[in-house]
Amino acid sequence: MSKTALKSVGAGLLIAGLLSGCAVGPDYQQPNISVPGRWSNTSQATPSGVPQLAYWWTRLNDPELNQLIEIAINNNLDVRSAKARVREARASYKQTTASLFPSLDGSAAVTRSKSTGSSSTGSGNYSTVWNGGFDAAWEIDLFGANRRAKEAAKYGIDAAEEDLRSTLLTLIGDVATNYVEARGFQQRIHLAQRTAKSQWDTAELTQKRFDAGTSSGVDLANAKGQAASTEAAIPTLKTSLAAAQHRLGVLTGQEPTALTKQLNKSSRIPVPRIPIPAGVPANILLTRPDVRLAERQLAQATAQIGEAEAARYPSISLTGDIGTSASDFGDLGKNSSISWSFGPSLSVPIFNAGKLAAAVEVTKAQRDQYFLAYKASVLEALEDVENALVGFNQERRRLSSQRQSAQSYKKAAELSRSLYTTGAVSFLDVLDAERSTYSAEDTLIQSRVLLTTYYIFLQKALGGGWNGEVETSTPEVVDTNTGPHFQN
Repeated sequence: MSKTALKSVGAGLLIAGLLSGCAVGPDYQQPNISVPGRWSNTSQATPSGVPQLAYWWTRLNDPELNQLIEIAINNNLDVRSAKARVREARASYKQTTASLFPSLDGSAAVTRSKSTGSSSTGSGNYSTVWNGGFDAAWEIDLFGANRRAKEAAKYGIDAAEEDLRSTLLTLIGDVATNYVEARGFQQRIHLAQRTAKSQWDTAELTQKRFDAGTSSGVDLANAKGQAASTEAAIPTLKTSLAAAQHRLGVLTGQEPTALTKQLNKSSRIPVPRIPIPAGVPANILLTRPDVRLAERQLAQATAQIGEAEAARYPSISLTGDIGTSASDFGDLGKNSSISWSFGPSLSVPIFNAGKLAAAVEVTKAQRDQYFLAYKASVLEALEDVENALVGFNQERRRLSSQRQSAQSYKKAAELSRSLYTTGAVSFLDVLDAERSTYSAEDTLIQSRVLLTTYYIFLQKALGGGWNGEVETSTPEVVDTNTGPHFQN
């Protein structure tokens, strides 16, 4: 290439560099969302101290639950799909970034031709021409369209990563909730079985008294009816237990019954430690992945406005090519003819019936939607925390009262049986005391489950989730033999 050509190229690159510094459209600034200074429903059990969100489930002191969560994080299909979306966003960012750089293509061709001689002789000459060259093009990002696209793609990566965190948060909460419910169903099944056995023993004694003529048929019927009624609740509880176990199997990325044997061995209901700091409302702007996801989507939509706006402005491209041709392949680059061209091209939108302006309005309306979605996510997060705080604090009070109720009814049942043997009370009093005792103890188990469930709900509402590293680079499907090959 001649010195003149080099000077032209250098001048073009200098101009391109000077012109590519501006951008159109709004620059993103994170909205200032107003939130309350403190939670309205805190208590001594849920003070506004620094929340301990990292690995919150480990404070339930249940090694089996910890193991299930580890398995779920590695195998859950929703999490793996979210990882794939992160890989997609990163690849899109690389693809968008490439548009900021020049493109260079190489070409080569060989042409074999024949020129015929006179018609009388029918002879001719054969010739071969070898061609090679390079074509280059660079769209100067004069008004920042490509830079806005890159900016939007970068926000897209952030959004995909927050989506992954949100998926993990939901997964951990679902695993913990179903595990606690499964343990609760097991406790209720054992209570029902134990109570039904005791009631059948009572019915058997009533049968003997009836046979001896010291008890009425009404007492016998009531005794058998109450035992059968308690026993009838067991199949329903077993159905609910199986459903919770099956859900845990699927959540851990396995077939539904994979964990049935492992979870059939009964265990205690996990109980949270008190106190449970709830922090302050401003924390959710930093800790809730769904809120951060909505904010990143708003940023992405803002960048896309500039991308659409830039399409209304002129665009400049630099194109160039170098070509060489020779009659012999070995002469390419030596005794060949060389040609080159270089120059800018300008494209100016003149008339498009308002299409480009409408495209900008579309992106602005979309930005407004994401802005409102961001505000809505903040309000929903505040609502979730307040609901969880109320539920947890009120359930603690209910559990305390329910514990006293169960103890009192148990004493009443023991006393009524003693009085019945002396004839001081009727058999119906005994049955009523036993029925109340079973109901109070069953409700006590449900209250324990509900208290831990509210603890899980509170940790989710505050944004507690997986804080460890998550490997996202490994693809799910590994292709082989992807190069040029013959198909069968």
